[in-house]
Amino acid sequence: MPYLAKILLYPVKSLDGVEVERAKVLDSGALEHDREFAIFDERGRFVNGKRHGKIHLLRVSYSSQFKFLDKTISLKIPGIDSQQVFHLHEEQQALEATLSDFFEFPVTLKQNSLMGFPDDTDSPGPTVISTATLTEVASWFPGLSVDEMRRRIRANIEIDGVPAFWEDRLFREQGDLVSFRVGDVDFFGVKPCQRCIVPTRDSYLGEAYPNFQKIFVNHRQATLPKWVTSSRFNHFYRLSINTELPASSAGKILQIGTKVEIIS
Repeated sequence: MPYLAKILLYPVKSLDGVEVERAKVLDSGALEHDREFAIFDERGRFVNGKRHGKIHLLRVSYSSQFKFLDKTISLKIPGIDSQQVFHLHEEQQALEATLSDFFEFPVTLKQNSLMGFPDDTDSPGPTVISTATLTEVASWFPGLSVDEMRRRIRANIEIDGVPAFWEDRLFREQGDLVSFRVGDVDFFGVKPCQRCIVPTRDSYLGEAYPNFQKIFVNHRQATLPKWVTSSRFNHFYRLSINTELPASSAGKILQIGTKVEIIS
């Protein structure tokens, strides 16, 4: 039986995530605290893994109470032995100065507690993948573990108890949403997520895996289930599912271990 195995939030966009047992759905359909903060350059552009591979070198951990009240993070910068601790509100300027020194250009930290900063603002719900899919995709790349593939793909919701690529059932033709439910939280599956340069790089070192995208595309096409709506694949560098959530799901709680079922 499909069930919710993991919930991963990324409080600061493009930095390390945190695994939680439960997460609240916001009015926007996003998960509370996911991509709530983001780093921007002077031109108002995201400072993220797509533009700046150096960001992979930063290590961030979160206080145990981050998901409730405390906005304290611990930041580890290469070449500095000790971690630096910052409160994202009270010490924002100090954090911005530290990050500016690291990137070697001025940056600012911004917050959006209503929707966060998702890549797909039309479908800001949590991204969905299965544990079996991550296991299968990791097997395409000798030397990469399932945990490393998980860090590269950065999906929010992981479903277990299903075969690889089960989540590809959660989309159909363009404009035709698939209703599914996780516990008592309703979702609409929208489309397979287009991947960027980030999965090609080591999540800790930022080093590129040789021919990652070519290997991925060849295997993804070869293993695409026959029942998949193939019209949604203008290319095969796609993995995990983008979602929207109806207004009725706002305020509800996703909980590890709850049943997942497709409604239509």
